[in-house]
Amino acid sequence: MPLSDHEQHILHELEESLYREDPEFAERVRSETVYRHAGRYCIWSALVFVVALVFMFLTFSTSVVLGFLGVVIMFLSAVVFANNARRMGKAGIDDISRSIHNRNMGTVVHDPRDWIRGRLHRDD
Repeated sequence: MPLSDHEQHILHELEESLYREDPEFAERVRSETVYRHAGRYCIWSALVFVVALVFMFLTFSTSVVLGFLGVVIMFLSAVVFANNARRMGKAGIDDISRSIHNRNMGTVVHDPRDWIRGRLHRDD
């Protein structure tokens, strides 16, 4: 159900006041998407998984209970990763790759190749 003209006007006034009051927060809210949020949780859960794996290897020989705690933390972080990856889906991965491409990260990969090609190019 679409908003009425009066509701749209009120919403527009609220947005303008938010931009005037706290422009940094307004920009952060505007740029935040479900995909980026889920992607951030995927990264954190992957890091927790790696830390728990290292913890498990270091403590398993001294205490089976601590090693098992590492396994439990690894399992929980894998579940969090899977849920957020499912939430992101293909559209989220495309959104993240588009934002990376917009930050000119693609040129980082291509510039060394062009430099090498230029150095190896023969002038006949």
